[in-house]
Amino acid sequence: MIFKIAWRNIWRSRTRSIVVILAVMIGIWAVIFMLSFSNGMIESYIDNAIENQISHIQLHNPDFKKDQESQYFIENASGLEDDLRSQVEVESATVRSLATGMLTTSKGQRGVQIRGVQPTSEASVTKLDQKLVEGEYFDPETDNRILVGKSLSEELNLKIRSKVVLAFQSLDGEIIYAAFRVIGMYETDNNAYDESNVFVTQQDLNRLLGKENIGHEAAILLHSLDEIDPVQSRLTESRPDLLVENYAEISPEIELFNTQMQMSSTIIIVIVMLALIFGIINTMLMAVLERYKELGMLMAVGMNKVRVFFMIVLETLMLGLIALPLGMGLGYGTVSYLSKYGLDLSTYSEGMQEFGMSEIVYPTVNSGLYIQLGLAVLITALLGSIYPAFKAIRLRPVEAMRKV
Repeated sequence: MIFKIAWRNIWRSRTRSIVVILAVMIGIWAVIFMLSFSNGMIESYIDNAIENQISHIQLHNPDFKKDQESQYFIENASGLEDDLRSQVEVESATVRSLATGMLTTSKGQRGVQIRGVQPTSEASVTKLDQKLVEGEYFDPETDNRILVGKSLSEELNLKIRSKVVLAFQSLDGEIIYAAFRVIGMYETDNNAYDESNVFVTQQDLNRLLGKENIGHEAAILLHSLDEIDPVQSRLTESRPDLLVENYAEISPEIELFNTQMQMSSTIIIVIVMLALIFGIINTMLMAVLERYKELGMLMAVGMNKVRVFFMIVLETLMLGLIALPLGMGLGYGTVSYLSKYGLDLSTYSEGMQEFGMSEIVYPTVNSGLYIQLGLAVLITALLGSIYPAFKAIRLRPVEAMRKV
């Protein structure tokens, strides 16, 4: 009987009930959209960092990580790469030679990280060949060719076939000056990276460093993030002479960024839920005040305060239960569409590239969010109904029946 009365009561003022339902529905949709957008930005940042810079796992000479000096290299680079590629979980792997140096042109100079790469294996790990915006990729038949970032080329006014000079220290401690010809410009979604990294072939860099078949960094791309821990443990045991690190250890700011975004998402949920609570309290309090005489009559004919309290709470919960699937359905549809086609933020591409994010964000949401959000809405509706319900049971039937 209480259920039937509560159901009829919420539709006695259709406009007010519809407004409450729409408010809750839009609030649910907003939370789902904002959280999925935040997750999409986090994934964009992590994916770009993994693809362009750090991969899933890296191996280094332990001393190289401390000082970043070329003399701390890995012997037998080709053998190490073959061993890494033989791992079942490994999608692709490459070994690079690294040197810190100075790039000089007629227009100026810039400190850079010189990356000596094997063109084929580097492309399989970082897709460097697909990031070219001008020029061509490495030709194994030509020597002393270099790829520079688009932002760096604009800063130093470099063109295709421009000549640059790289200065760096050899393994013997001598300063080497070598002329390179620009064959292409690349662009990632990270301007800072593009401005500070140039690519040459590993063969050219090793020859100038003074030793063949060496490397300074081995990068591994796995089939799945779930395989990182077992692969890292196995490599640590089989390669005790090398430092084996996963992407979170190499770049702790990724975890910091992830934590900050999750904290922001939690704050957003709390703010939206608080807004819904006050909206529900206001609406249900108005409903109670408008029904003073009716509630007084119900109590006068024998309906006890517990049932009156339960009736008001039930009306509020019903409004929430109507809005909940509507809001979730709208949110699910929005996320499903945007996760397929993406949210184009190219208008803000320059700003996003400063933080290493793609201009197209693909919102994603964990399925567990829908359960958490459903519970949050029900708790919010319950909390929002308590004060109006207490207001109702504090009525004195005689006085309430006289109220006009």
